Amino acid sequence: MKQAIFLLLLAMTACKTTDLDSWQAQADRVTIIRDDFGVPHIYGKTDADAVFGLLFAQCEDDFNRVEQNYIWAIGRLAEVEGEDLLYSDLRAHLFMTEEEAKANYEKSPDWLKKLCDAFADGVNFYLHSHPEVKPKLLTHFEPWYPMYFSEGSIGGDIEQISTERIKAFYEDKEGLGSTDSPRNTDWQSVLSQSAEGVALGSAGSTDWQSVLQEPRGSNGFAISGKLTASGHAMLLINPHTSFYFRPEVHVVSMEGLNAYGAVTWGQFFVYQGFNEKTGWMHTSSYADVMDEFLETVSEEKGQYFYQYGKEKRPVIAKQVVLKYKDGNETKERKFPIYRTHHGPVTHMLGDKWVSTAMMWDPVKALTQSFTRTKQSGNKGFREMMDIRTNSSNNTVYADAEGNIAYYHGNFIPKRDTAFDFSKPVDGSNPATDWQGLHDVNDCIVALNPPNGWLQNCNSTPFTCAGANSPKPADYPVYMRLPAENFRGIHAVRLLEKGSGYTIDKLIETAYDPYLPGFEKLIPGLVKAFDDTPLTGGQGAGAIAPAIEVLRKWDFRTSTESVAMSLAFYYGSLYDKKGEAPEGFTGMERINYFGTGSPPAERLAIFKEAVAQLTVDFGKWDVPWGEINRFQRLTGDIEQPFDDSKPSLPCGLASGRWGALASFGARQYNGSKRIYGTSGNSFVAVVEFGEKVKAKTLLAGGESGDPKSPHFYDQAQRYVDAKFKDVAYYRKDVEKRAERTYHPGAR
Repeated sequence: MKQAIFLLLLAMTACKTTDLDSWQAQADRVTIIRDDFGVPHIYGKTDADAVFGLLFAQCEDDFNRVEQNYIWAIGRLAEVEGEDLLYSDLRAHLFMTEEEAKANYEKSPDWLKKLCDAFADGVNFYLHSHPEVKPKLLTHFEPWYPMYFSEGSIGGDIEQISTERIKAFYEDKEGLGSTDSPRNTDWQSVLSQSAEGVALGSAGSTDWQSVLQEPRGSNGFAISGKLTASGHAMLLINPHTSFYFRPEVHVVSMEGLNAYGAVTWGQFFVYQGFNEKTGWMHTSSYADVMDEFLETVSEEKGQYFYQYGKEKRPVIAKQVVLKYKDGNETKERKFPIYRTHHGPVTHMLGDKWVSTAMMWDPVKALTQSFTRTKQSGNKGFREMMDIRTNSSNNTVYADAEGNIAYYHGNFIPKRDTAFDFSKPVDGSNPATDWQGLHDVNDCIVALNPPNGWLQNCNSTPFTCAGANSPKPADYPVYMRLPAENFRGIHAVRLLEKGSGYTIDKLIETAYDPYLPGFEKLIPGLVKAFDDTPLTGGQGAGAIAPAIEVLRKWDFRTSTESVAMSLAFYYGSLYDKKGEAPEGFTGMERINYFGTGSPPAERLAIFKEAVAQLTVDFGKWDVPWGEINRFQRLTGDIEQPFDDSKPSLPCGLASGRWGALASFGARQYNGSKRIYGTSGNSFVAVVEFGEKVKAKTLLAGGESGDPKSPHFYDQAQRYVDAKFKDVAYYRKDVEKRAERTYHPGAR
């Protein structure tokens, strides 16, 4: 027995030694150059070497976020955060169990397996060389982890599936007493949710702000050479995510990889960025790519069956064991998993089980996500789009050949339009089945429009190129979402009159301070005031000075603007308390409060807003920069905020009012000031030509470590919109090198 144990320990030691030797050999083939802003430029001999270095560098900057993303993605949150998160974990396993993830890894092409191996090795070598880092859970990363996290957006489609519904079904086979679909198929409801990568934090002292979450999404502009000073195409990359959600990286190999941009923590591909010849920007898409199927289920001798046409098919049943934290102990619970050919069973509606169908093809999704970064022109990029697994996003594109393009979605199932797929459909009717995927050519695509520009701000695709946009009648209804929003209106107005673009001029355009969301809301308030007799005291006359400030306002935001402060408090409170006709979009709702709502209601809500502003700051005439702040105190995923500690005034505003440069802010933890947590995070403006040129900006800084000089070194630049030049070519990188090293070097 002792000899067997000895041999086992010897084998384990030999295995660890072999791993370490392999890691060290790969590390020796990788060079990391940190520039003067801490941005890692990773150089490897092969793509796998570059991925190894990329993951090592990410862990150096913020291992906490790398680990957290995979704890969530692979379905192990409850082991860290307790039993309440079991149903988030179960949701992950409904779509893919650990065994299935491993099988997907094993069936991957060799080149992709090498990248997955390098992903795991890069993190594991970091943990080996940094023994002081104590993971919350994942002490060893596995190469199959990326199968759970393959498409780019954290969460993506799967987060639309209600964990409360999963809990009700898998605990008690209940449907929460509802006959309505819990999935958000209404685009405006989705847009009112928090930004991609939820901005965490507790509600502040003003209750009405607790519901004010930044509209989810991003901006992308592509400009052709006919409108630029250089004659070269340009691209605006402007994701609106939670701050510190994606770092800025540059990853290079001798196998043709040379990608610069934003990478989601823990992923091994640049998600929004550019190489020397092409650039790609993703904006959240609200084309309908998920469907729910009502299943008629019966039980016979302990086996469940579901009706499909004239036949009864067996429900596929599996079992998973999930762990969860309970105090200082770790406990286990067993759960069944049910699936039909439509997808996993996620909840009940009435007496029907509901299967949810969505894109879940991790090998192809990882293939598309990585190969996108290596394309050298429109032909290759278009062929890459034929993989059709980019399900949650649109793509705005530009290249060195002068092409610009917009793709509204990419993975779009074909359906029979006789059925309303915005609601659950009858899964027993074979005619409701998906009929394959639409070819990219059949989807909403715009290529090189004669107007010379393209845009998407999570708005309707039918204004993406102004008058040259695709036409709604040419496409099925499930492709047409969403409707217009204030950011889209703002972008089109600016681009329709723009020309002579340089990098700096495109930055100026992207930061235009005008807010079209107040164009009807504020004049409607002023009119209500003018039409109401002054009565003094508690009447309309008490708000007269504040009304006069708004009367003179040009709807532009700035740190000095008192009108912006008044408009924010008024618009936010009205959005919380006002009632608009059912079915209005968010934009229609805000405009209604300026045009169709009762004048007395407008004045009453404005008086309440002015009173709240006075309570919070001791006066109503407060400049916007005194209220709206940028602060970064710790590296915590859930950021704390404190009025008594240093912060910076910020003149940006929320995208809900049409701000292109979005800054989602609210009160936290009893604060009076509001603090930004989402919106403009990583921003890049790129110009293609014989050589690529770019400027970028990152919220706060590259590092998640408060002791790092790059934790807060871009904060003042962020509020001032002072971009930094990108060092893309090796000689430029070396000129700005702050540190050059191999992974593992101390």
